[in-house]
Amino acid sequence: METPVLEQKVKQLPIEIRKEVLDYVDFLLYKYRIHKPAKPRSGCMKGTVTWISEDFNEPLDDFKDYM
Repeated sequence: METPVLEQKVKQLPIEIRKEVLDYVDFLLYKYRIHKPAKPRSGCMKGTVTWISEDFNEPLDDFKDYM
């Protein structure tokens, strides 16, 4: 099926149903892994942790029995 034919048929649908068509297309892209999310790059989370507790490196009380 050619894209113009598909586009013409979708344009005939009411707007509410077009939204369903869009959701279904997104589902198919996910199902068949046609749209692959970008892989995270090194350093992409830099600057996101702005605060760390003073006792961050201290042992947790929950694990005292195992130490």
